[in-house]
Amino acid sequence: MNAPQRLYIGGEWVEPAGGHYEVVNPADESVVALAPEATRAQVEEATRAAADAFGSWSRTSPETRAAVLDRAADIIQREYEPWAALARAETGAPTGIARGMQVGVGVTRFRRYAKGALEPVERGLPPQVTEAGPMGGASVLGALEVRQPVGVVTCITSYNNPWANPAGKVAPALAMGNTVVVKPAPQDPLSVFKMAQALDEAGVPAGVVNVVSGASVEVGEAAVDSPYVDMVSFTGSTGVGQRIAEVCGRSMKRQLMELGGKGAAVVMDDVGEAGLDAAVSGIGTTFSFYSGQICTAPTRVIVHRSVYGALVEKLTGYLAFMKVGDPAVRGTVVGPVISAAHRDRVESYVELGRKEGARIAYGGERPVVGEGRGFYVAPTLLVDCTNDMRVVREEIFGPVVVVVPFDGGEDEAVALANDSDFGLLSYVWSGDPARAFRIARRLRTGGVGVNTIGRNMEAPFGGFKRSGVGRDVGSYALHAYSEVQSIVWAG
Repeated sequence: MNAPQRLYIGGEWVEPAGGHYEVVNPADESVVALAPEATRAQVEEATRAAADAFGSWSRTSPETRAAVLDRAADIIQREYEPWAALARAETGAPTGIARGMQVGVGVTRFRRYAKGALEPVERGLPPQVTEAGPMGGASVLGALEVRQPVGVVTCITSYNNPWANPAGKVAPALAMGNTVVVKPAPQDPLSVFKMAQALDEAGVPAGVVNVVSGASVEVGEAAVDSPYVDMVSFTGSTGVGQRIAEVCGRSMKRQLMELGGKGAAVVMDDVGEAGLDAAVSGIGTTFSFYSGQICTAPTRVIVHRSVYGALVEKLTGYLAFMKVGDPAVRGTVVGPVISAAHRDRVESYVELGRKEGARIAYGGERPVVGEGRGFYVAPTLLVDCTNDMRVVREEIFGPVVVVVPFDGGEDEAVALANDSDFGLLSYVWSGDPARAFRIARRLRTGGVGVNTIGRNMEAPFGGFKRSGVGRDVGSYALHAYSEVQSIVWAG
């Protein structure tokens, strides 16, 4: 087991006043390391350090900020293998995911926002001619739009990806000249401290980056309600996001929220054989990608009755190749979920689906891996579902897909897809591209994949309805971590 982790506050590695708690490997229930438990006073110290550092960091040149982010990416790349092994141990992600989609994406995002620091933040507006009046004589008024950093940003990150998610918050926030206090998920905070280690070695000034962790909800509460904090960036459940928003509203803190999802995968009658195979492959990623612990997954399949039987048959066959096992073992496709509590929650939804009348076409039984330890859930396919079932309406956040057949045309498909509290990402498969795009524009979601589950990483990302507030990714993340100021002058 690694040495107990310390907090990172004001450029120093600090012993946690609240002691330590165990980070458990979801694959075998062993203890990975001891994570630090911050106290409210230490969180307040971190937010104050960030506030003290903001003035000087926000005035540094874009080139200086870019250089720090680039050096941090170099360091993460240098430590790629051991840090990927740590990510695998604390998240339960299979080796390929831990390497490519966790640490690898972390490197990519630091590189992207090193370039982002150099993007223009000023835009000249057309001059305006004004007549003489009560406000003064006739004049020509020039105007400049300027994006300014928000200030101190609290970044509260999710457990499903302790590299890509924090990097997607910290890197653009720093690129724009903000300072940050990062509160990682309690289940897997160790990777976030490695990110802080990389930034520290890269030369980030004291106080610009701070990391405080803890299993107690008090740590997150303190990081949100501190008077030194100007903005909260949160990724997690809708319920927690609503509570954070209530606190932010009291002092008008800015918010960026990526919340829950229940992505609809609309499969039309004209999809064709190749399109159906592509749909099955895309939907099937739900089972393997983070063991379904991802809010962008196409977990709610809305399929035309004419291709319903073929889709269920193909998806069932696809599942036969989903090897559940130790994420460190070659050939494992589906690893464990993050904790015993979450395993029990996912399994309770499967049982609920059975009681609601859904048929379990595949899975449904707890798999036994190795010596029977670890938090494994069988990839499960629930079919013959209806839109009023809780398993269709609520986010399960596990390797479970529900299938709802429909008989009508586009209007019915769109109505079923939009009949949801969530609106993060949805998907459409059709053999007619014009039809697919027509349906996509009618879906009430922040993003739509047309005949693909792929994402353009420069496209805006965020949700409609209860799936979030704001947009990030690409240059949109730089905008999210900035305020727009106008400067007007008389010519």
